[in-house]
Amino acid sequence: MKNHTIKSGVVSGDNYIKLINACKEGGYALPAINVVGTNSINAVMEAAAKNKSDIIIQLSNGGAEFYAGKGMDDSFQAKVLGAVSAAKHVHLLAKHYGICVILHTDHANKKLIPWIEALLDHGEEFYEQTGKPLFSSHMLDLSEEDIDFNLSESARLLERMAKIGMSIEIELGVTGGEEDGVGSDDIDNDKLYTQPEHCMEAYQKLSPIGHFSLAASFGNVHGVYKPGNVILRPEILHNSQKLIEEKLNTKPKPLDLVFHGGSGSEKEKIEEAISYGVFKMNIDTDTQFAFSKPMLNYVETNKKAFMNQIDPEDGTPYKKLYDPRKWLRQCEESMIERINEAFIDLKSKGKSISSTIQQ
Repeated sequence: MKNHTIKSGVVSGDNYIKLINACKEGGYALPAINVVGTNSINAVMEAAAKNKSDIIIQLSNGGAEFYAGKGMDDSFQAKVLGAVSAAKHVHLLAKHYGICVILHTDHANKKLIPWIEALLDHGEEFYEQTGKPLFSSHMLDLSEEDIDFNLSESARLLERMAKIGMSIEIELGVTGGEEDGVGSDDIDNDKLYTQPEHCMEAYQKLSPIGHFSLAASFGNVHGVYKPGNVILRPEILHNSQKLIEEKLNTKPKPLDLVFHGGSGSEKEKIEEAISYGVFKMNIDTDTQFAFSKPMLNYVETNKKAFMNQIDPEDGTPYKKLYDPRKWLRQCEESMIERINEAFIDLKSKGKSISSTIQQ
């Protein structure tokens, strides 16, 4: 395996490609965790540092809006400024955690193209100031549109992204379920499975412009589902890779693949998908649940503290119990435990290529 060591912090450009290549050559993938605030961002970075793994931090449009504050009157501005604020938070702290972070925005459908364009405005300004983009990549999810529009619009935005060392993530086929208003439960079953020929078309259209990653659907669904309700077929990924390799005479596994809807997936299917070139697996539902789970027990255990600032019988002050830092920390720790499991499932534990970790 080549030496892919790079400096800790947010990666982009050649270092982003180097990190992806390290994953594919090393037979592992990175968890991509959706975040909504500093608590979840910090938990993700802490988990990565403890596991000596690199990590992908991503925001949906709804997560970005929440980060800015639901009290902002202008919802669109909140989506933009929340994402910018979160990105700057990660840029400031990631290098101090000693890890490499891919910073990404999640699903953006046709109506959210203006959100991506506004983020690129900020990204270009950040690039002028620092020599690097604000985000490593943005996702443009036009999988519900005609493939010609999907690829032409992706190409248009990739031309802009490539100039500042950014990548684009696209989707072919449709991931079931819904995430922050993007997606639908009412999908024809055949659309859950991407056609290899479409993957080759995307490769031919986008790779001459810049780097892209591909969320190719193989039965994925957002959220946790009952066993047997969804049939994952990772062999679609293998067939797509082989088609491009043979028809276009490329290197092995030319596509950099993304596994959406990772929560609740069978571990053997995860392992198989990684073997076909998946370097990134999205996890949101499971980490949301893990973050929320400790709250019930904490409130029930300290019920009086959430009803009275001072004990009505003996005057005991409860500030140390209702202090948000107390229970939010337990939520962070629970989320970290779930991410620990993801590092093991994806075989990335102990494999950070950060120069800080390597020392």
